[in-house]
Amino acid sequence: MAILVAAALATPAVAAEELPGWLSYTATPSARVAVPALEQGPAAKADHDDVDTEHIFGFSMGSDIGKKGEIELEIENVGRFGRRFGSYTGVGVLSQFKFTLTDNFRVAPGVSFASTQISSVPGMIDNRRNAIAGASMEFRYKVLDRDEMPFGLTLHAAPGWNRVDELTGFDAQIYGTEFAALMDKELIRGTLFAAFNLWYSGGASRDLANTWSHDSEFAVQGALSYKLNPTLIVGVEARYVRAYEGLGLDRFSGDAVYVGPTFSAHLTEKIGLSGTWSTQVTGQACNDPRHLDLDDFERHQAMLRFNYLF
Repeated sequence: MAILVAAALATPAVAAEELPGWLSYTATPSARVAVPALEQGPAAKADHDDVDTEHIFGFSMGSDIGKKGEIELEIENVGRFGRRFGSYTGVGVLSQFKFTLTDNFRVAPGVSFASTQISSVPGMIDNRRNAIAGASMEFRYKVLDRDEMPFGLTLHAAPGWNRVDELTGFDAQIYGTEFAALMDKELIRGTLFAAFNLWYSGGASRDLANTWSHDSEFAVQGALSYKLNPTLIVGVEARYVRAYEGLGLDRFSGDAVYVGPTFSAHLTEKIGLSGTWSTQVTGQACNDPRHLDLDDFERHQAMLRFNYLF
């Protein structure tokens, strides 16, 4: 009798384990609770945790900031190429150490390097210079977690100081900051991702003649990225940028639309590489009727970013 009772008690558990997924919900009340909980546990969340969206969108950024306690080295190289006439190349290199203090807050001190090569560009003095440019401090706060909310949202702020004008390559004193709202959403679980960013940047600069000037920019950016395999993500990005004189977006100077492909690759478990090449496809300077704004912006902008997770 004892053997029969033990067998009867064991039967429901065995049956629940052997039932196919679509029938498991018709098992005993305890099985109806246990099976969905297992299905939605670590295995279901793995697709989310597998992709860090911060750097899969090119210049645009996702809302992920890493996990508490992580330390990461990032070297971001941004190239700006081409004016309407002459030869123009500007390269800025920003090196940062990122410290994720909590699951929602990260700080990242950084130093920057600038290289400028200008020849026969109207309105600009020929210059060839490489120099340490300045320093910055980045702050990011995650407001909404994309794994738990309909979309992810992170707020970004980065005040900085430069001793070199990265546009011209000449000495200057530049104080500026940038603010951004970084939003992203997983459209297809673990496969297709979308980002939408709003950016503002502004600064005050003093040149060698002790003359102060103020300028600002506003940008709207969007991107789509598709995960081809566990190590490679590719996508496309579009950015609309407006330039102004004055810190408060006071006097409109010109605008530009950039479009280009993006990629993000995991070289190893700790090393990542990402980048983009954007081309100005339309735009116009305020006082120039010609196609494209090549007074405020370059014809091409590119970025190559290296990340190492300690």
